[in-house]
Amino acid sequence: MTSSPIDPAKLDKLAEVAIKVGLQLQPGQDLYMTAPTGALPLARRIAEHAYKAGANVVTTMFSDEEMTLARYKYAPDSSFDKAAGWFYEGVAKAFTENTARLAIAGDNPMLLSGQDPDKVGRANRSMSKAYKPAQEKIVNFDTNWTIVPYPGTAWAKEVFPGVSDDEATRTLADAIFAATRIDQADPIAAWGAHNARLLERQTWLTGKNFRALKYTGPGTDLEIGLAEGHAWKGGASKSRNGIVCNPNIPSEEVFTTPHRLHVEGRVRSTKPLSHSGTLIENIEVRFEGGRIVEAHASRGEDVLIKAMDTDEGGRRIGEVALVPHSSPISASGILFFNTLFDENAASHIALGQCYSKCFVNGDTITPDEVARRGGNTSFIHIDWMIGSGEIDVDGIGQDGSITPVMRKGEWA
Repeated sequence: MTSSPIDPAKLDKLAEVAIKVGLQLQPGQDLYMTAPTGALPLARRIAEHAYKAGANVVTTMFSDEEMTLARYKYAPDSSFDKAAGWFYEGVAKAFTENTARLAIAGDNPMLLSGQDPDKVGRANRSMSKAYKPAQEKIVNFDTNWTIVPYPGTAWAKEVFPGVSDDEATRTLADAIFAATRIDQADPIAAWGAHNARLLERQTWLTGKNFRALKYTGPGTDLEIGLAEGHAWKGGASKSRNGIVCNPNIPSEEVFTTPHRLHVEGRVRSTKPLSHSGTLIENIEVRFEGGRIVEAHASRGEDVLIKAMDTDEGGRRIGEVALVPHSSPISASGILFFNTLFDENAASHIALGQCYSKCFVNGDTITPDEVARRGGNTSFIHIDWMIGSGEIDVDGIGQDGSITPVMRKGEWA
């Protein structure tokens, strides 16, 4: 029997961290999980740990690459303006009833790279609109949720081309286990210490109450206004159901809500963005009045434009995040082609929907109040990287004073 290139003991630890750190799943909670079919080994272990933690019912929805491609090959053109809204209405109802949410990320990032960008854009737009009732529950932190990675072979081959399937998968698995602290003696304790460090950063930033952040560096001269009464978050965070969860495993960022109307200047991406099966490279945009009025990319520009034009909020930003250039994921030197990892290698912004949690009274704030304070609304939320070892960040105080926040990509 051929042994698996993925260490089963470490995979089991990852499943345990997903339940005990990522979700902190509570006895009697239901769990809704999504996963690619290739991630079945991890999904099985997560279900096992969920039931050991007292889960009521674990419901898993699998996606399959061949079935996804079949749609693009054979479905009628009108198919790409449709989505299963009835299904996502049910998912939203589940979140309302305190169901926890877990997503396993491990798809082939280039799966749709050969498909018609117009169809890809329309399908994404339809899906985003149908998913909106459930998405709102997630971005508002109504329930505890998390995303964890699985080293799928197709993904591994994109990250490590030119080697055997097993070697690529093994190398990606080792990188994932390092980034998620699974290779440490006590991963759960390691996450506790890491969350404490992130809490120090977010507490300092929230206390400063900057009016804006100023980014300068190659191709970048950008001022991002921050929402009124914003709060910085990162690592572990309490959801509205009272459960503390880690939404991303791994996570190196601290983030908050920008003001949708107060973003000015130019910014250049520092890493490629993998979105909808397309690698979007060398993004350059210009903001006026909070809105992107000019956008270019050396590759994948058409996909980027279609995503931004999903709705009015698609050309505005809903998240700004700070990540030191020396983060473990950045230090690995690996481009993962996966936002879960690449956003934790560099400071970034996200087009689209904001997180209402990122306000001082985020547990109780209403959507109308979020909008009044400057939070953005959109069907999309797309993170892309703007930080590097050449980027400086300053905080602009309410009185106009300047405080160094980052120098050459590191905390000042």
